[in-house]
Amino acid sequence: MAFRSALIILCAITISLPLFSAPLNVLFIAVDDLRPEIGCYGAAHMQTPHLDRLAAQGMLFERAYCQVAVCNPSRNSVLSGCRPDTTGIFDNQHFLRGEMPQVLTLPQHFKNHGYTTLSLGKVFHHSDREPGDDPLSWSEPAWYHGQPYRHWFTKASLDYVKQLKALPKDKQPKQLRAAPFEAADETDEVYPDGQTAVKAIETLQRLKTEAKPFFLAVGFVKPHLPFTCPRKYWDLYPADSIHMPANAARPENAPEPAFHNNYELRSYGTVPENGKIPDAMAPHLIRGYRACVSFMDAQLGKVLDELDRLGLRENTLIVLWGDHGYHLGENGLWTKMTNFELGTRSPLILSAPGMKTAGQRTKALVEFVDIYPTLAELCSLPLPKQLEGASFAPLLEKPDREWKKAAFSQYLRPGKPPVMGRSIRTRDWRYTEWHDPKQNLVGTELYDAAESKNLAADPEQAKRVKQMAEHLKAGWKAAVP
Repeated sequence: MAFRSALIILCAITISLPLFSAPLNVLFIAVDDLRPEIGCYGAAHMQTPHLDRLAAQGMLFERAYCQVAVCNPSRNSVLSGCRPDTTGIFDNQHFLRGEMPQVLTLPQHFKNHGYTTLSLGKVFHHSDREPGDDPLSWSEPAWYHGQPYRHWFTKASLDYVKQLKALPKDKQPKQLRAAPFEAADETDEVYPDGQTAVKAIETLQRLKTEAKPFFLAVGFVKPHLPFTCPRKYWDLYPADSIHMPANAARPENAPEPAFHNNYELRSYGTVPENGKIPDAMAPHLIRGYRACVSFMDAQLGKVLDELDRLGLRENTLIVLWGDHGYHLGENGLWTKMTNFELGTRSPLILSAPGMKTAGQRTKALVEFVDIYPTLAELCSLPLPKQLEGASFAPLLEKPDREWKKAAFSQYLRPGKPPVMGRSIRTRDWRYTEWHDPKQNLVGTELYDAAESKNLAADPEQAKRVKQMAEHLKAGWKAAVP
């Protein structure tokens, strides 16, 4: 059976892609907090020409799901090819090499097979002040971004924070940070993503002169909070075009562990510590998020243009993925950290030279843990035994073929005690169970596409709940094609 599966995959690759005398390069693009609200996913109000161009040159995956809707666990799942229960990582405070000392990461696997592997920007969950990178994965030390006089905000905002800190202690707000959004009269290169694009262009120029194949990972941090970028991107979205989502209320009858208090957003200045996000603030958040998506898109365009200019595109496989979804007021929530559709679904686009299906899309259920085996297959690398995903290379040849029965996500909700939510997404339904540390069931959810009402207690859905519970218990192996 294993041989037959491998043969099917090999045949699909041969049909879809031409034979190359040299190994394919890989441009691996990670985008922080990107939800599929972009032009090529049907969001006509979004200005994302370069994402749309990439989709037109590759395969767009309409139903791609992360394993955990928060940055560090999601990225470590992608880069290890292992699910969170295997990595043991469910938060942003634990890192891959420390939890899995012998893990063979995706870029490390390419490095071991003769590739130059390089990391620019946020790839693993690291920054200039966080320890989450993995030196064994890279041919050279990872580059995060330059160090201008500001990191996320303009000098005016930082001066504002200094003024707050100068106040007497009893007069200081709890959050000594600037507001979660800012439109500034600045150039792209003032911000980290602008610097990352410049560094990526310089790196591609260098790689062009070298004889080795490369795996270049480029991580853009926008549209992650704070929603700060040049004003020209805000101008793409006039204030009067911004409206609150129709599904801004919590789903009816949903259990409490399904939600959080928007604590990431509340860590920024001017955001209330408790209660509803103010009606006057919400539209600015939505507008700022959209502006940052277009800002990131512009940086992506610079990198893709240089790849084309250097003549590298004809031998380079490109994969772009957002590390998880995002809420902008939907389900009564802001940011990520949920098992809802908006938290777990994110863009995934793959473009390979000579694809006969370029410009097509697939509704097949795929998971981010599938990216590792897919890239290895397409680049003719062996598949490590640790992998817990399935290569979706066959979908590049036949996008509408029968595929996975379900995608699996989970989230460990902090608390006393913490509770683990495990969620399964089938073609038409989402089912989630929440368990405490003693494995007591403390919440169950069943949703149709609308996710407006939890149907788990509906007597008419009893049979479906039982079936979904069995499917969830059977696990990811039972859902593999």
